[in-house]
Amino acid sequence: MRIAMIGQKGIPAAAGGVERHVEELSKQLAQNGHEVLVYARRWYGQEKNSTDFVASNLSKNIQIIYTPSLHTKNLDAITHTITATIHALTQKIDVIHFHGVGPALLSWLPRLLAPRVRVIATFHSMDRYQYKWGKIAKWFLSMGEIFICRWPHATITVSRGLYHYCLNQYQKITICIPSGVPIWDGKKYPEKLSNYNLTPEKYLLTVARIIRGKGIHHLISAWKTLRARAPQIIEGYKLAIVGDGEEAYMDELFELSGSDSDIIFTGDQYGENLQTLFTNAKLFIHPSENEGLPLAVLEAMSFGLPVVVSDIPGHREIVPDNQFWFDTANADSLTERLKEILPQTELLKKTGEQNRALVMEKYSWRDIALQVEQVYQSNEKNKKIE
Repeated sequence: MRIAMIGQKGIPAAAGGVERHVEELSKQLAQNGHEVLVYARRWYGQEKNSTDFVASNLSKNIQIIYTPSLHTKNLDAITHTITATIHALTQKIDVIHFHGVGPALLSWLPRLLAPRVRVIATFHSMDRYQYKWGKIAKWFLSMGEIFICRWPHATITVSRGLYHYCLNQYQKITICIPSGVPIWDGKKYPEKLSNYNLTPEKYLLTVARIIRGKGIHHLISAWKTLRARAPQIIEGYKLAIVGDGEEAYMDELFELSGSDSDIIFTGDQYGENLQTLFTNAKLFIHPSENEGLPLAVLEAMSFGLPVVVSDIPGHREIVPDNQFWFDTANADSLTERLKEILPQTELLKKTGEQNRALVMEKYSWRDIALQVEQVYQSNEKNKKIE
């Protein structure tokens, strides 16, 4: 099959769960003999200065196609979806796969203009709840939820929470297929930690796109409160914050951190550097306020880390032990959770091993790609409950 991926910023993924999802899925599909066209925003890739539609090959069966967009906060995604969809319709495509509720606003177009093309969409998260969107954008994202449940031949949800949301909100039966994570190769690279002034097993870690909805300000507040209330628990530890994002929010986090030299901002990290940070951490913390299925948490679990998470549905689905939950958007609750579990060395070790086993069993990209292939090949249409 020839498959077009539309909605992601592009690949190789610099950051972002959707981008990593599309990259890993595309690699698996390519290994299975399919040809994958991944549409990328021109500013995201090496072809940012080009004026025409251009393409480059990531591998034998993966082609990255750069199309233009209006690179503004509110128009970037939808204008790129328009140019990508129009271009895909000029190709001999078997499947067009939209990623996200915003891009799904265009899912009706190939249904009308190319009826032989199978249209699939993946509902990754309820984007309208993100802080960055204004009222008009949130309205369009709400419409995107309706479209993603109405127009594609089949809609994939990445978590049980989103499956039930679509069922209850839109009376739509979707296909629940989670995101996956690559399997860790066992290398730790502890010598690289000196680049960040960190020591193995002596730091707590979070990895995220740094936007307000990820709740990093709650984490910093909890860290500072824990240091004030029970300094012996985190004596000798540091807090590593990996990622980059909105400038104004980053400035707010720097100000909140104050003069605490044990809070380390590493910026975006990739490849061996990111693997180093995951594999040598003591604990992973994800304070996000809204997630579909959080890839950063699954990645941490794949490296054998215990994880402490806010008690949103997307977290509770993959972290079953409520000992590792704290109240969402509540820094005091996170403080108390860390105070309780950090001294429990055996619990942390056992939980990390269980997390890795769980990911290997349920979140293998090889198995997930086969499930997605079945959706591509099925003739069954999206179901609506009457």
